[in-house]
Amino acid sequence: MEGEAIHDEQRQPGQMPAQADPEPVTLLLVLEDTETLSSLSDIGEQEGLRVLHAESAQDALAILELEPVDMVLCDALTPGLDGHEVLELIQERWPDCIRLLMTDVSSGLEEALRAIDEGHVYGFIPKPWHEERLRLLLRRSREHLGTQREWMQREMALLEQNQDLIALNAALEQRIEATQQELKQTAEMLDKTYDELLHMHVTTARVIGDLLHHRLPRHLQTNEQVYALVTAFCETHALDHTLQQDLQLAAALYNIGKLTWDDHLLATPSEQLSANERTAYQHYPVSGENHLMAMPQLKRAAKFVRHHRERWNGNGFPDRLEGSDIPYGSRLLGLAVDFIELQRGMVLPREVPRPQALALLRKFAGRIYDPELCHDFVKLCVEKAPDLQTSGKAVISLETSQVKPGMILAQDIYSASGMLLLHEGKRLDQHLMDKLKNFEEIEGRNYTVLVYRP
Repeated sequence: MEGEAIHDEQRQPGQMPAQADPEPVTLLLVLEDTETLSSLSDIGEQEGLRVLHAESAQDALAILELEPVDMVLCDALTPGLDGHEVLELIQERWPDCIRLLMTDVSSGLEEALRAIDEGHVYGFIPKPWHEERLRLLLRRSREHLGTQREWMQREMALLEQNQDLIALNAALEQRIEATQQELKQTAEMLDKTYDELLHMHVTTARVIGDLLHHRLPRHLQTNEQVYALVTAFCETHALDHTLQQDLQLAAALYNIGKLTWDDHLLATPSEQLSANERTAYQHYPVSGENHLMAMPQLKRAAKFVRHHRERWNGNGFPDRLEGSDIPYGSRLLGLAVDFIELQRGMVLPREVPRPQALALLRKFAGRIYDPELCHDFVKLCVEKAPDLQTSGKAVISLETSQVKPGMILAQDIYSASGMLLLHEGKRLDQHLMDKLKNFEEIEGRNYTVLVYRP
């Protein structure tokens, strides 16, 4: 370094010079020589600096504890601690303070350069010092200080912006969460409304289905039990909610196509129908579908109604569909309808006891019924008996000769004319058992008595 011993940072190309800092800049002079101290103080004030004096390292540290100091110019031969030690201590405790060293060029140059290289010192003034060099160092130190303050202000501004963004983000998250909660509540409300609407459709369908019941004897009214079977199967096998709704609608309305039949046709078992009557009978699924298609909400249920008389082997009606071409809902509905109507004497010219009706379903699995679905359906009827509405209680089927006093009826018993003889829940005694046997003799048929398992 020749003729100049000033540490300076290089500006980047195109970088604007640092603007003069409007805040006062304080310079602390740490010198023992009063004459030099006075001269340097005058120069510092001429450069617009607020100048403080300290004659020793201890005095300098005390001032730094009490006063905000931006720059320190320290003589290398400071009493107490040498200048290098003072500036190292200042770097540790006040790292933002710019540190300048005055040292003898003949003995302290190498140490001063090392201090600059290690970052302890920003720049140095060689002794004997030169006024213009000193002024230049003070100006560049002040520029550097302004740059530091500018960066600090930017960092503070970025920090504030970051905090504002964090607060804004938190507020947005709260708003998003509140909006999500509102949307969730709205969705739940819409789901509830939709479920209520579907329930209303099912209820309406069941009311419509009841219109046909008024023309039938009580023992030929089947919709309630078909509905219970279909619902229980859907719940047990966790079928899709929409499929369950459509099946319930179909179960409530499957025989709506019979509304135009005369009373004779309604009360005649299907196996005893004449050729002309059978033609009308085989048309009722199509008629039922036509009645339901007018309501868009019932289109899928209407399809189940149309095909619930198809057979697994393709010999059913109205479209002679075969196997898995038959809609799943139609296959399930057909099982439930046949199971109930067999027991009511609506298929064969006699009532088939419940156990025998289940046996017939098993027998015709693979011909009339989907074999896998039939297996699951029979299993449901045996284990849970939803058609008996027993709330999960075990039920057994007995002939009247097998019934013992104290047993409780699991199902109403009706006469052939539809008159209620004994209602579900009745505890049987010998008198009631004799009464049942008398009715069997009068009507010429045997009753199947369903009781709760003791």
